[in-house]
Amino acid sequence: MRAALVSATAALATFSETPRLDAELLMAHALAIPRERLLLYALDAAVPDTFAPLLARRLAHEPIAYITGTRGFWTIELAVGPGVLVPRADSETLLDAAVDHFAKRPPVRILDLGTGPGTLLLAALAEWPAATGVGIDQSDVALGFARTNAATLGMAERASFVRGDWADGIDATFDLILANPPYIGTVEHLPREVAEHEPGAALFAGADGLADYRRLVPQLGALLAPGGAAILEIGATQADAVGALLGQEGFDVALRHDLGGNPRALIATHAA
Repeated sequence: MRAALVSATAALATFSETPRLDAELLMAHALAIPRERLLLYALDAAVPDTFAPLLARRLAHEPIAYITGTRGFWTIELAVGPGVLVPRADSETLLDAAVDHFAKRPPVRILDLGTGPGTLLLAALAEWPAATGVGIDQSDVALGFARTNAATLGMAERASFVRGDWADGIDATFDLILANPPYIGTVEHLPREVAEHEPGAALFAGADGLADYRRLVPQLGALLAPGGAAILEIGATQADAVGALLGQEGFDVALRHDLGGNPRALIATHAA
C-alpha cells in the first residue's frame, strides 16, 4: 500500500497540484473507506484490484470528484459527476461573505442562480437551518444531482430546484442571492481536467467572460429584499468590470478576496 501510494503520487505529480492527496483519495475510494481511516489503519494492507483502474482514470485527467462521486464543500458533502461543475474551495468565499453580512439576522429566503449540484444553496441552508431556498439551473443533469443532494442532506423540504434561464420568470424576493455564473473567456486556457470533462456551459461566457453577468445583473434589483445581499463569484481580473455593471444598477458594491488573496466575490446591496 505505501509503495503504491508513492508510485501513484509520482505519476500524478506530472500534472496535479495535489498528487499525494489524489492518490490517497483514490486508494480510500478503492477500499470503500474514508481517507482518514486509510491513513490511520490501512497503510499496511494489500492494494485492492480496484485501485489501478481508478488511477488510470485520474492519469487521463478525469477530475477526482467525478471518480469518487463526491466533493466536500463548506460543511457539507455533495454528490457530483459528469455534467456538473465540480464545487471548488474558492466558492466558499461567497459563504464567508454571507455569514458576515447576516451576522445579526439570518436570511429567511435564499436564491441560488446557476445552482449546479446545489452547491451554494445547500451550503447556505446548512448554515441557516430555518431558511428555505430555490436553486435555478438550465441543466437537467445538474438539477438531478441537486435534488439528490438535498434529499441526502435532509433538506428536501427546504430546497426546491427549478429549470430556468437565470432569473427569468421569478417574481419573489430573497434576502440572499448567490450566483457562480460562467465567467471564463472562450479563448482562455484551462487545465485538461476542466476543459475535457466539466460542462462548457457552466464555464464559458463569451470572449471576455462577462456575457452572463450582463444578463444576470439587471435582474437582481427586483429580486433582492431590503437589507439583503446578492453575492456573485467573479474571475480574479473581473472585479472592476462586474462592479461597474452592478453600480449601473444602483447597487453598493464590496469586494471579497479568497484565501489565496485573489478577488473572488462581489457583495451587492441596495444603496442606502
